[in-house]
Amino acid sequence: MKADTNEQALLKGLALNDSKSIETIYKDNFTMVQAFILQNNGSYDDARDIFQEAMIALYEKAQSESFVLTCQIKTYVYSICRRLWLKRLQQLGRYSNQIDSLDETVPVEDDLDIHEKRNAEFAIMERAMNSLGEPCKSLLEGYYLKKMGMQDLADEFGYTNADNAKNQKYKCLMRLKKLFFSQYNIGD
Repeated sequence: MKADTNEQALLKGLALNDSKSIETIYKDNFTMVQAFILQNNGSYDDARDIFQEAMIALYEKAQSESFVLTCQIKTYVYSICRRLWLKRLQQLGRYSNQIDSLDETVPVEDDLDIHEKRNAEFAIMERAMNSLGEPCKSLLEGYYLKKMGMQDLADEFGYTNADNAKNQKYKCLMRLKKLFFSQYNIGD
């Protein structure tokens, strides 16, 4: 969770033109991009150009309030750089595979849209879980995240037997489902 918070802080810093955030993203990712481009018929200058284009794309996305990063910054930057480099190679005629449409080969934007939607759904689920209240929240976390058995849940939460714990879990799940979909439908 701390890594996610750090990544979000870097994105916010990037959106605000914070030099430390920009420098951190550069230091953490340029070597990887450079290695990819050098291994694929490119030069150091090519790597710098492609990385700069990717940073601009990330900067523009980071400034959008609706943008939610669903992967690590490194994955996002690599995907952009890979796509840009393959396009450039194709334009220069140095890409060895014959490709009818590069979009079909590396559909980064489509994947990002799917990930952004899924991340938004996870955010709604997190809000629903937080508004669920106790003991439901802990009961569901115990069952689904900690993989506790019904008897263990019954013991921990003071239910008389595993069947009572199972009934309570079901009721909690229905409450969570109701909360989730009430918030989900508002977002549409």
